[in-house]
Order: sequence, then C-alpha cells, then structure tokens
Amino acid sequence: MKILVILLMVMGCASSCSVLGGSDVCAPHGQSVARAWNEAALDAVRRDFPAPTVHARNLFHLSVAMWDTWAAFDPDLNGYQVNPTAGQGVDRETAIAFAAHTVLSDRYRLAVGGEESVAAFDELLTSMCLDPNEPEPLGVEVANAVLDLARGDGSLESDRYVGPFEVANPTLVLREPGTTMADPNRWQQLEFVLAQTQNGQFLESNVQDYVGPHWGAVTPFALDPQGAPLPIDPGPPPLYGTSSTGAFERAAADVVRASSQLDPSDDEMLDISPARRGNNPLGENSGTGYAVNPMTGEPYPSNVVAAGDYYRVIAEFWADGPDSETPPGHWNTLANEVGDRLDELRLAGQGNEVSRLEWDVSLYLALNGALHDAAIAAWGAKAAYD
Repeated sequence: MKILVILLMVMGCASSCSVLGGSDVCAPHGQSVARAWNEAALDAVRRDFPAPTVHARNLFHLSVAMWDTWAAFDPDLNGYQVNPTAGQGVDRETAIAFAAHTVLSDRYRLAVGGEESVAAFDELLTSMCLDPNEPEPLGVEVANAVLDLARGDGSLESDRYVGPFEVANPTLVLREPGTTMADPNRWQQLEFVLAQTQNGQFLESNVQDYVGPHWGAVTPFALDPQGAPLPIDPGPPPLYGTSSTGAFERAAADVVRASSQLDPSDDEMLDISPARRGNNPLGENSGTGYAVNPMTGEPYPSNVVAAGDYYRVIAEFWADGPDSETPPGHWNTLANEVGDRLDELRLAGQGNEVSRLEWDVSLYLALNGALHDAAIAAWGAKAAYD
C-alpha cells in the first residue's frame, strides 16, 4: 500500500506540479512548503505521547530550521541559530523542505508512532518531487546544526525528557475509598485501574507521572535564561491553612461552578460576539469586548447561543481528545486557519505584501518561539509551586 501511495504521488507530481516562486518543488495546492511541513509535524504530534512541553520544543526547532534556511538566501536577514550562505544554484524551497524533513525525522523517529511518522515525512518529500535519498546539503546542514545545538538545552532529550521530581503526597488509589494527604497544597499522583493517554496509548504504569518537572531550565527563545528554573514568577497560589485559605476555597468552588455550566438542559443564553467577549487584560479573562470591528469600523453583531453549548465546546477543545495536536499544536492550527483567510499578507500588518512562504516561515518562528517560552514559563511555575 505504501509503495502504491508513493507511486501515485510521484505520478501526480510529474503531471501537476505546483510551481512556487520559480521553484520546481511541489506542495499541496495553495500551501507553501513551510506550511506543508508544519502540517506534517502536527500529524506526528497527534500520534505521539501528548507532552505539550516536548511538542512545543519540536515545533520551535522545526520553525528555527526553516527560518535559518530561508534567511540563508537573503543577505539582509539573520538566522536565529546559524547563518550559512546559500550558494549559486541552490533552490530555496528545496533547502527548506530538506531542513524540515531532517529535523522531524530526527525528533519523531523514536516517538510513539515513529515508524508511521517517518514514513509520512518521506512520502511528503516524495510528493514534492524530491528524493529522500538525494538530500539538499544546505537544508541538511542547517537542520543538523539546529539539532546539535538543542541537545544541550536542558530538556534531557537523551533521557527521553524525564527529569527528577520529589512527590510530597502518597499516591491516591482511585479504586480504594478515602483520601490521605501530607500536604493539601502539593500535587498528589493518582493511580488508575487502567491508565491510557488521551489518544489511546496504554501506559506501563497506572500511576501518573510528572511531565517535564525540569522544563523551567530549558534554553528559551526570548525569555532571560538567567531566570531558570522559574523564568516568570507568578507568585504562590492560594494555600489552604494559611491567610489565603478563603481564596483557595473560592478557587475550588469556581471549578465546581464552571462544571455546572456544561449542562445542556440549562436555558441560559449568552452573547459570544467580540462585542461582549475578549479584549482581556494580560493574564485575565475579564474583558468586556470591543466597541467596533477594527477592519470595518462597525460594531460587531450579536451572536447569542446556549451557554451550555458554548462552555462545552471550549471544554472539549482544550481537554484534548484522541486526535489532538496538544495545546501548542492548537495555536498552530488556529494561526494556519487565520492565515488562510487573509487576502493580503503583510508582516505585522505593515509594509509590502509578502509571499505565502515568507509569511509562514516568519509566522512559525514568532509563534512557536512564543509557545516554546510559554511552556518553559508555565512548567517552571508548576514545578516551583508544585
């Protein structure tokens, strides 16, 4: 079957190649080479163990490799990690494709579903009229440099990203009655009767593991590395048995109250238009919406829906089901959808229009750099305050 797929791709490539910017590289209709590899990465994430920290890092380093390869063709641009110069006759899209293929093949070869993911990477390269056995040297050089620099970034990649963590409370065995805690303000592992991931992988142990307790010390994109292992300190959460006990209890009640809002039989209606929701201060969800649509200058029309439906959709989206690309992947999916709806592509909304490829390599570097740092900051705080 796999051979048939490759043959069909090659035949289609020869007969209906979508030329990009003078390149002979084929890509899915209307997509750039960078977008095609971003989608391939998201597919691999859906197969793998759902660790948002690891996938944020993988998406970031894929983005770095594509950006640094793109920048090698423009003397006015700087690479993020490496600064090679493209020689005469080197095709930009080809180099980017091989840079992406090299990074993703390395990162997902040993991952859950790795054999299927690597085969998909090879098939995508073949569908672009490129031969996995005849790599383009510049793209491979950039990718290997990015991979080599990342091995010592504190992620413990060689240890499969597993870091030490001291658990304060005894494990809570769900099949047994009662709860015993040494400290209600610290994390407690749960022991399930049968443990599996959201995408159906059965786990060796039925006791929860802590994903990425060391992640606050991973080399960031724009955060100050001197801040490790707590680069952004939000301060302690409300703690039970202290002066903030009231806030602790209100937070617990908020969770119960939010759960009650998922009832489909509730007749509460809610206006979810941008006129009423959004425009939040940083770190809050207290915004009251926008007066007008900045593109049209007109007020947003109301969009009244059942509150239970609205809250359930949010809960289901972020709960991450069996086909989830995890939260970092969600933001890539959303960014891709937004980009698809734009008729004119201008970086930061300014200057001259840019090509779809320039938009994508720029978008992915900024977006996935931010997501990489967000994972470092969030997990740093999780570990610090347990």
